[in-house]
Amino acid sequence: MWQSIINAINPYFYIVTLRNLLYDLGAFKAKKVPVPVVSVGNLSCGGTGKTSVVRFLAEKLSQDTSLLILSRGYRRRSKGFKWVLKEGRGLTDIFVAGDEPYLLAKLFEGNQRVSIAVCENRYEGAMQALKEITPNLIILDDGFQHRSLYRDLDLVLIKRKDLSDRLLPFGRLREPKGSLKRAHALILAYQEIYPFEFSLENKPVFKMHRKNFRLLNHELKPFDSFKDVEFIALSALGDNEQFFNTLERLGIKLKGRLSFPDHWDYKGFTPKEDEFYLTTLKDFVKLKPSPNIFVLDFEVDVPGLEEFVKNVIFRSACF
Repeated sequence: MWQSIINAINPYFYIVTLRNLLYDLGAFKAKKVPVPVVSVGNLSCGGTGKTSVVRFLAEKLSQDTSLLILSRGYRRRSKGFKWVLKEGRGLTDIFVAGDEPYLLAKLFEGNQRVSIAVCENRYEGAMQALKEITPNLIILDDGFQHRSLYRDLDLVLIKRKDLSDRLLPFGRLREPKGSLKRAHALILAYQEIYPFEFSLENKPVFKMHRKNFRLLNHELKPFDSFKDVEFIALSALGDNEQFFNTLERLGIKLKGRLSFPDHWDYKGFTPKEDEFYLTTLKDFVKLKPSPNIFVLDFEVDVPGLEEFVKNVIFRSACF
């Protein structure tokens, strides 16, 4: 009842609903590109692990085929189409790319089967990229709301908090939960700290777990001597509390927390020389490397997702 009342006074609800209705009725057309497209998206404003799942899929699928990761490049200081990584070769900096595409480029640098590009208009970005490279697959990063590019597979991440959240501006949801009906499969995120169950209309459901957590130093090498260190945790994520809670769960000692807005550029931030800081890879690439700044890294496992994507997208054509 209360949700219906809130939606009734929320103009954003009507804008989003009308836009989706126009796509559903065919008044707005999604444009196709000549290669399969897999979208990795969510409902809420960040913090569901999209980048981690994109990384997971790119690592797995690039073992057998070439692919392009296509992103908007949120809050980048550039416009239009830009290459970030072209067939394993890095071509730009974080300001042109945006933090998440740049992070992915650093992780996949040297892998000739992976390319990364950014463009506000994903269809135009895809077509521009296809003039120069010939990937067998496009992974659309944060693409659930970007309906102008046709996708063959819509993967939508959900975290437990989303199920009780509200639509913007009263909550952090970018679309009503009813929009999940157009997803092809659901991924329940952060099962290792927030286990939950959810299903919808017999859609395939996968569970994302993070594992093999490790701390890296400023050279991104393993840092094993941290048990007696007290860190100041800092992050600029869609959900900073999730990062802090993960550190506590891992038994890492914290003496402070610095929470910044999502995608914050750390302009003007100067770490104290006598403190130890711990952050995420996404934040680390925006910070000047320093011996007292450390990084939490981990592996992601989504059992069954790789096989599902291959079966749906490629059938027997490429694999």
